[in-house]
Amino acid sequence: MGLGRGALENVVAPDFWKGKTVLVTGHTGFKGSWLCLWLQSLGAKVVGYSLPPPTTPSMYELARVGENMASITADIRNLERFQAVVSEHSPEVVFHLAAQSLVRYSYEQPVDTYVTNVVGTAHVLEAVRSARGVKVVVIVTSDKCYENREWVWGYRENEPMGGYDPYSSSKGCAELVTAAYRNSFFSPSSYDRHGVAVASARAGNVIGGGDWALDRLVPDFVRAACERKSITVRNPAAIRPWQHVLEPVHGYIVLAQRLWHDGPRYSEPWNFGPDDESACTVEKVVTTLVRLWGDAAEWRRDTSSTHPHEAGYLKLDCSKAKAKLGWRPYWNLDTALEATVAWFKAYGESRDMRAFTLEQIRSYVQQAGA
Repeated sequence: MGLGRGALENVVAPDFWKGKTVLVTGHTGFKGSWLCLWLQSLGAKVVGYSLPPPTTPSMYELARVGENMASITADIRNLERFQAVVSEHSPEVVFHLAAQSLVRYSYEQPVDTYVTNVVGTAHVLEAVRSARGVKVVVIVTSDKCYENREWVWGYRENEPMGGYDPYSSSKGCAELVTAAYRNSFFSPSSYDRHGVAVASARAGNVIGGGDWALDRLVPDFVRAACERKSITVRNPAAIRPWQHVLEPVHGYIVLAQRLWHDGPRYSEPWNFGPDDESACTVEKVVTTLVRLWGDAAEWRRDTSSTHPHEAGYLKLDCSKAKAKLGWRPYWNLDTALEATVAWFKAYGESRDMRAFTLEQIRSYVQQAGA
């Protein structure tokens, strides 16, 4: 099922992706599932490498993401296995999304978080280094890779890496690993010799249908609403750069195209975040969710003081992506929340979630007019 050329002809090019072999690590996760479905709709030959879906239910299973792709169940921490998969399938483009992605879990399992997020990233880059045929690598990290100074302006790509908690720190480390491999083995200055373009992509808090992760606002709200319970919010004043999952996924696809056509120019870090008006408080988001959901949904403040540290303010400066990639966010926060609630409502009505998800991708493409 193709999306056609239409509105995204100058940004996302179906003719570019048709027939290309694309390897996606973490394809059974929330963001990986959305990326794989979009790539499938563009005609790419998608190969996934991941552990089983991290939640039950999962976006991957409900949207039948594995129907039109090769799905390999394996651990990114196993270098030899990953190298064998790269050798067997000879991908031309690699998107690395496999990760331990939860802040609170990283306090419980810090070593596992570092091994997965840091060593796993090194494994991807090492496999590409020892392979032939890979031309583009997009390493997906997080906005939390930055040293968070709680200031009011957005972080730019040249800001220092940091991270208070193990998860955030691991993402900063993954960025440093990516930069080291790029400088040492995939330098833009020697691109004619190695032919590999490596970039990293940093996005903010993503929301959307199909996310059932623990300790995330939207999935926690959906679980509570479905059980007709009140959701407890631990940090309603925290400000986050909220965006629908299709926004950064759009950015990853555009970035990969640019890396293919002009690797030396685009082999660097990139931010993909919402416009300033979508960087708002947890309280505003959950209040909007309550209104959109209806059915007596409600929330209350958690008065406990036993929670681990979380950043109070964090947003990205995406000027570079807008100026050099032509990418920009299209769905404001209200639209993103409406699409998210619509997805979960459709799931509750036992709709065909693969068809519904592809329709949301198509709707995004049409509304973006990019």
